[in-house]
Amino acid sequence: MSFADGHLPILRWEPTSFRPFAALLCIIISLQAVSAKITAKAVEYTDDHGTALEGSVFYDDSLSTKRPAVLVIHDWRGLTDTTKKRCEMLAQLGYVAFAGDIYGKGVRPKSVTEYSNQATIYKDDRQLFRERARAAYEALLKQPGVDTSRVAAIGYCFGGTGVIEMGRDGTPLLGVVSFHGGLDSSPLSPGKNFTAKVLVLCGADDPFESLEDMTAFEQQLRDNHVDYQIVKYGGAEHSFTDEGVDSLNLKGAKYNPDADRRSWKAMEDFFGEIFAPAPPS
Repeated sequence: MSFADGHLPILRWEPTSFRPFAALLCIIISLQAVSAKITAKAVEYTDDHGTALEGSVFYDDSLSTKRPAVLVIHDWRGLTDTTKKRCEMLAQLGYVAFAGDIYGKGVRPKSVTEYSNQATIYKDDRQLFRERARAAYEALLKQPGVDTSRVAAIGYCFGGTGVIEMGRDGTPLLGVVSFHGGLDSSPLSPGKNFTAKVLVLCGADDPFESLEDMTAFEQQLRDNHVDYQIVKYGGAEHSFTDEGVDSLNLKGAKYNPDADRRSWKAMEDFFGEIFAPAPPS
């Protein structure tokens, strides 16, 4: 039995022969995982006004082909290790991941009050929010290995709001995923420019997401013929993907491992759909 040509031998589909094949396949997959090396690099860039911003790019340097890319917009704390961890997870899936910086280089709030103050600046000025997100998107397109025709964006909490704003702004994304984002029907370019598909992942018990806002938000998507999905996880509160949120003692915000796992899987399935090669004509 030879593997010199890089092909696996053909085994008959029988219980006695499938077991060694399955074991061999597991070994191959394990070796590929070991050989993968995730590279992380800081990336300095600016917005249209010259504001200095600093994000990070993550990718598997064992891959040489162009591949889909995912922009990650951080939560209200700014660009933290939590955001970078998600980017590393995306890189392990084979994507180029870019942690965008909305607040600005060196602007890294340290307390709940500072988190809130920074986030409020952009939630009150959606145009500025969109400009910073667009700058991150353009920085991502310049990174090595990016297939610029297959790009998506995800965001958490504050960032979940941000990726919806990117959709409303008409950023050329195949899809956006909002994890427990603050959703409403902002009147600024409300949705007529939407081209991205939308996946919204919510906690069914999130007290920061009013029924009125969610209803208006969904109606806006319907009115503009947006391809969307909204998923609610029972028992999940706000920030259900954030393992560190419990230490902040915020009423209504709690980590939920089941909702975290399920929502990540929902995102993976969504990407499998939007990034799939087009069928032959």
